[in-house]
Amino acid sequence: MRPVIITLLLLLTGIAQAFEHSAWDALLKAHVQWVRGGVTSQVDYNGFAADEKRLEHYLGSLSAVSEQQFRRYDRDQQLAFLINAYNAFTVKLILDQDPRPDSIRDIGSLFSGPWDQRFFELLGAPRILDEVEHDLIRGNPELMDPRIHFAVNCASVGCPALRPEAYTAERLDRQLEDSTRRFLSDRQRNRYDADRNRLAVSSIFKWYRDDFADAAGTLHSWLARYHAPLALSEDTAEALRRGILDLSFMSYDWSLNSAR
Repeated sequence: MRPVIITLLLLLTGIAQAFEHSAWDALLKAHVQWVRGGVTSQVDYNGFAADEKRLEHYLGSLSAVSEQQFRRYDRDQQLAFLINAYNAFTVKLILDQDPRPDSIRDIGSLFSGPWDQRFFELLGAPRILDEVEHDLIRGNPELMDPRIHFAVNCASVGCPALRPEAYTAERLDRQLEDSTRRFLSDRQRNRYDADRNRLAVSSIFKWYRDDFADAAGTLHSWLARYHAPLALSEDTAEALRRGILDLSFMSYDWSLNSAR
């Protein structure tokens, strides 16, 4: 069947074609690489800068999607769209700085930080990054999944990895699960101290504790589900689930996640 006929049929039935993220996927594959055994990644911002025309074209295609068109996407299409948009516009924010910052938190001012910069348009309105994460994703019960905290990338070493591939609706659940397990397997950001009987985890779990508790009853129970990547025994996981394992939160490394 010809593409034009397919498009007409989709329009008549009210079903939107999936947004095409192949340009973003190619950019990520070219300029992001797994490091430290695949628990995190590094970003070649110089490479992205050299490819800025391709990035701008992709960002323009994101901005061209209307809210009405977005609402016709299915749930996984919407979530993949918003995660990719957040990550791509974050890269754009870093590239727009001259000189390039040592940390994303160096952008803006005391009263208007990096996540408050209204520098792009999405779904027909000028946006800030915080609106994409907290309003469009976390604020929508249909889209909210605590694993998004391991998918949206804040351009920092302490942040879960920017994947060297785009998120897609067809693979979204597998990608979210893989990103979650990779992050939890990183002993620099999550580790169990058997001598102290203490599990130290990323501050992400402190900042978004309620998101994880909403999904599993308590933060402890959510973490216990992932005892394997956390390298916890079954007995230790049960102690965690029962809340009798000491839980602490590690400091966050806000330095730029750039390739060195």
